[in-house]
Amino acid sequence: MKILIVLTYYRPNISGLTIYAERLAKAFVKRGHQVTVLTSQFEKSLLREEMDEGVKIIRVPVWFRVSKGVIMPAIGMMANRLVKENDVVQLHLPQFDAAGISIRGRLLKRPTITTYHCDLLMPAGIMSKAANWGVDIMNLITAIFSHRIVTYTQDYADHSHYLRHFLKKVKIVPPPVVLPVASSAEIQHFGKQHNPQGHHPMIGMAARFATEKGVEVLLNALPAILQAYPEAKVQFVGPYQNIIGEEQYLARLMPLIQKYIESGHWEFVGSLQPQQMAAFYPNLDVLVVSSLNSTEAFGLVQIEAMMNGVPCVTSNLPGVRQPVKMHRMGRIFEIGDAAGLAQGIAEVMQHKAEIEREKDADFSRYSPENVAEQYEILFNEISQELKHTSSD
Repeated sequence: MKILIVLTYYRPNISGLTIYAERLAKAFVKRGHQVTVLTSQFEKSLLREEMDEGVKIIRVPVWFRVSKGVIMPAIGMMANRLVKENDVVQLHLPQFDAAGISIRGRLLKRPTITTYHCDLLMPAGIMSKAANWGVDIMNLITAIFSHRIVTYTQDYADHSHYLRHFLKKVKIVPPPVVLPVASSAEIQHFGKQHNPQGHHPMIGMAARFATEKGVEVLLNALPAILQAYPEAKVQFVGPYQNIIGEEQYLARLMPLIQKYIESGHWEFVGSLQPQQMAAFYPNLDVLVVSSLNSTEAFGLVQIEAMMNGVPCVTSNLPGVRQPVKMHRMGRIFEIGDAAGLAQGIAEVMQHKAEIEREKDADFSRYSPENVAEQYEILFNEISQELKHTSSD
């Protein structure tokens, strides 16, 4: 099949949505499909067109930004051509431009699947609220014209104000999760480089430094954590500077973080490549996912951690709580509850042996190839439906 994938931000951007799209695109290529990704040229230094491991990437120039969104007047013309040239369309939401592309897919009888990753909540401000409203309308139109809507868990679908209106179209497909295998030498080197003092327990957080990630919940939990474990240390992996729309959030939390950096209890590790992430996880005692709202629907990093035998302490959010519930590797705490987070970490540390027994669980459902196969089944189902409709 010729598959067109459309999303606002593709690589080198780092987000769960971007990583999902990249893994799925490359899995489609490995399974013999021809894949084109249509996305934004969100940085002028990025090439307008390039190939990456068999995936053709086409980037449309950005005219201007509205908060975290982009306006691309030229995307319509490009979409006209690419929808015609491809057999099927896969859209990633939230995305402002998906509505027009879903309409094209429906009119041209191209099987169209929308993957709904999470809700969109823009920062405060008139322009941001207008942009949020606009994207919500476009997402609604996209759902109407899409043949299927994929999301990660039934838990999230049942609680989403968006998805619960389209449950007949919703199909549950687990997200693609894969990491390379790190050697013992790589794991030890990472530990010596980032924890030469031998701090314990090592508490990880792997995310963009963004408001919805609830970094302050972990910060507020640290006094209780350090009282119980004076040698504890947080390693924050992911981008934290110059994140669009999050500059004020970083500035607000940075004075407290700086105190923990100076005392040796916090480290910004920065963004890591997959091989480095594979060395990062085995050095942890626990991974924290302290997200605050429905802009988080699952937390792919939880599965990455669990694959490495690392338990997670996670917010009680629909979808986000499912990895801990399904794989029994961690604890769940109430949203925004710093005391609950500290208690969850303490319980995990006290029950390490019990959790250790779960690390050999079957995670094959998350392999990109298995996920790609489930999409293929859905595309083929839609194709058959369209053929029957045409013959009636």
